[in-house]
Amino acid sequence: MKPRRVLFLCSRHRLRSPTAAAVFADWPGVEVDSAGLADDAETVLSSEQLDWAELIVVMEAAQRRRLQSRHGVRLQGKRVACLDIPDRYGYMQPELVELLLRKAGPLLR
Repeated sequence: MKPRRVLFLCSRHRLRSPTAAAVFADWPGVEVDSAGLADDAETVLSSEQLDWAELIVVMEAAQRRRLQSRHGVRLQGKRVACLDIPDRYGYMQPELVELLLRKAGPLLR
């Protein structure tokens, strides 16, 4: 069975989505990538990443809306999930890791 391709998105790709990619990088049956939706993100979301992904996971509802308004046509046939994790955690902060495992883990099983 081929791995499931999961793209994690946050605003600036500094804290939440890079943490999510690190947490789930070694999960069996899952390939991960991450990016940011802001123009000044560390890694700005590319159309290639959207085309690659089967499941797109955003951290906040506002990011889902921004993704839809900017890239709606590329999202057809793809699942977009929102974790509702606010931007108040540091990279690999244990509370963030626990939230990601609890909220995103079931989506990836």
